[in-house]
Parts: sequence; C-alpha cells; structure tokens
Amino acid sequence: MARRHSAGELSYYLVIGALATLALVILVGPVLVVLATSLTDSRTIRFPPQGFSFRWYELLLDPVRSRQIHRAAENTIWVAAMAAGLATVLGTAAALAISRAGGRLGRSLDAFFMAPLVLPGLAFGLAALMYFTILGFRPSLELLILGHFIVVTPFLLRTVGASLTQLDPALLDASASLGAGRTMTFRRVTLPLIAPGIAAGAFLAFMASVDNVPVSLFLSSARTDMLPIRMWGMMESTLDVRVAAVSGTLIVVAFVLMLVMERLTGLTRRMRG
Repeated sequence: MARRHSAGELSYYLVIGALATLALVILVGPVLVVLATSLTDSRTIRFPPQGFSFRWYELLLDPVRSRQIHRAAENTIWVAAMAAGLATVLGTAAALAISRAGGRLGRSLDAFFMAPLVLPGLAFGLAALMYFTILGFRPSLELLILGHFIVVTPFLLRTVGASLTQLDPALLDASASLGAGRTMTFRRVTLPLIAPGIAAGAFLAFMASVDNVPVSLFLSSARTDMLPIRMWGMMESTLDVRVAAVSGTLIVVAFVLMLVMERLTGLTRRMRG
C-alpha cells in the first residue's frame, strides 16, 4: 500500500523543487542565451536571435580576419598548459608534504597554499604586477605562466589531498614490509592510487587558467594578448558577435572535457572530497 504524504511533506517537496528549478534556470539560462546568440544571423549581439546561421563560427575560423583572436587563443592555451603542468608537479608534492606533516603544521601549510584562491582576484593581480615590476620583470608569457601557476595550484592541492585522505595506510605499511623503499612505494603504490585526483586537479587548473581574467589583465601586454582580455576588448569596442561564437566554443569544449574527466576520474566526487 502506497504511503500517503502529509500536507507538510508536500509543501516541503514543492518548495525544494521550486528552488531547484530556479537555481537551474539561473545557472543554465545564461549558457543557453549565449549559445543561441552565437547562432544569430544578425550583425549585432541580440536575443532572441534574428534567424539562425553558422556564419560567425565560420568567420571565427577565418585565419586572416580572426588572426588576433587565434593569437590570443594560442597564448591562452600555452599559458594554461604550462601553468597546469607546473601546478601538477609542485601541487602534488605540496599535497604529499602536507599529508605527511599533519597537525598544526599541516593545517598552516594548507592555508598558505590555498591563500591565492581565497584572495580577491583583482587584488592579487594588482599585487602580482607591483611585485614583479619591483623585481624588474616586464609583462611576458613567462610572467603570465608564473602568475597563473600561483592561482591554479590550490586546485591540485585540494584534489590530490582528497585522494590522499582515501589512501589506506595499510597499503604503504605492506609495501614497506616487503622491502620497498619510499621511492618505489610512491611509484608503485601511492602514485597509481592518487592518479585520478592528479588528473582531475590538472583539468581544473587548466580550465581555471583559461578563464582567468584578473591575472591576465594585469600581467599581459599587446604582445601577450590573452583570450579573455581580447573578448573583453571586442565587447567594449564593437559588440562583435564573434565574442558569442568564442563563448559558445568554450562552453562546448569545456562541457565535453568535463564529461570525459567525470568518466575517467570521478571529478565531481573528488571536488566534494
């Protein structure tokens, strides 16, 4: 016999359902608007679109008319790949050191490495510009890589740290009892078990670098143009519909990569961890 719900339970389900629907509309609505706008046949950004066409995606792929966008995209991908690579190595090492330190020292180190993620992005970008200027450095791709590396390392620290908390210490003890040293234990036991967390953190670090505006805004120059800054400039000057096409491309690529990473590493579970 089916259980009958009381009026209070029905009210609760209705309120939760309404709030969930509202949150979904707020989160997904802007994405759908951008995707629809990128398919407009109009010469200006407007919603709803006046007819549908792939003309702006075709123009976006034109190597001559979209040369500056392509250069900015190349810079962005290069900086993101290098920053994520450095963060993968050093962030993993930091997570291992923090897990072994434990106690008050471990918590202090964790707070220190997580600080760039807590600080306001614009404040950190301005501080980085002033600091590197005092040291005599001029804006360059190398400086951008360094700035992005600092702000994306916490993603590696968090996902690898979550993987390490799920690591059974008995496995390490068993490896040591069989005569394996620390290096071999790390290579044959620890690394394979935390590899999904490393991969998930590297993916998050790469996407965070691609999407980073504050650091790119302060540390880039005309020769080191980054895609978010280029899109910002196009919106301010001409309201170019290619901005919507770039956004649509980024949304689709990020969605596909997220599905792949979720399938391979359980990205959502590790972010919760």
